[in-house]
Amino acid sequence: MMNSKIVKAAPIEIDWHQGLSIYASEAFLKTISNEYGWIGGMDKHGNVLCVLPYSLIRRSIFRLVRFPVETILIQPDLTIDEERVFLNCAMQYFRSIRADLVMPATFNTVFRTFPEGACAAPFGSYVLSLAQSEENLWDNVHSKHRNSIRSAQKRGVTIHTGFEHLPTAYRLTRASFIRSARGTLGKARQYLRNDFEGFKRQVTSLEGNAVVFVAKLGDETQGAAVMHFSEHSAYYMHGGSIDKTVPGAQNLLQWEAILYFKRLGVQYYDFVGARISPEKGSKIEGIMNFKKRFGGTLVQGYMWKYPFHDFRYSLYNLAARLRSSGDVVDQERHKLTDNMSVA
Repeated sequence: MMNSKIVKAAPIEIDWHQGLSIYASEAFLKTISNEYGWIGGMDKHGNVLCVLPYSLIRRSIFRLVRFPVETILIQPDLTIDEERVFLNCAMQYFRSIRADLVMPATFNTVFRTFPEGACAAPFGSYVLSLAQSEENLWDNVHSKHRNSIRSAQKRGVTIHTGFEHLPTAYRLTRASFIRSARGTLGKARQYLRNDFEGFKRQVTSLEGNAVVFVAKLGDETQGAAVMHFSEHSAYYMHGGSIDKTVPGAQNLLQWEAILYFKRLGVQYYDFVGARISPEKGSKIEGIMNFKKRFGGTLVQGYMWKYPFHDFRYSLYNLAARLRSSGDVVDQERHKLTDNMSVA
């Protein structure tokens, strides 16, 4: 092990507060699995320097580890090399509890580095600082988005919040997901397994830390979004729209959500997930441009997975390829250059 402040990684008590990501909270972790916790990276005196929340998911024959948020630095000056030491130690812990593999993290999760032996891919997210004034936020929105927002307002599109809109948000999110699958049955099935009751349980368990937004023209809902948040960040986690929306309705929804969370005193607005260097003219590039044009910064890092049990890891990869041409790491790993692989 290199010279590092980190000497071990071990389970610690969950000590969440509003200044941390909502995805580190016990309220969220228990919506994923009844096996969850925090792994702490500690120095030789037992001081916790960083933490990594996790859920252990049992699916068929697999024991899967999933991280709902990246490493949280308790000591802000912890270096990337020291974080890598911590992740190496954390992998030793998960191996000791007989996990089969670490699956790719959720799309809001962007790690600065990855452990030795991981299969990694570059990944990112557009993150907007809400510390700036509303005037500066508006000035940093791309002119095309500003025009779309004004157009939607002139047409009479209005934005509403409330849990009473949750069934509509689920319906539109589901419909949009299936449309985006482009007929790929595996992707559609993957989403269809998530029923409304499960969706509802997750959102209602975060009461006080979740908001449902809808964009309406008259009585017709154009689009919807479900945001999870704490004082640290708001996350655009779920969203969808009708097939043919009023132009600018989704732009207006995002803008009003940004203002909503700024006025609550939230520090950041995270658009959740950005593929690095998407194919020109592709649908993915269009989605990335939509997020980018709200003025956020592209935070770049890594998505990764890690094997503990070679045979089950191979089975997992085979199932992912059969279901949807591989997971996000498989789809993006070819973009990992030699200089990026040394994190």
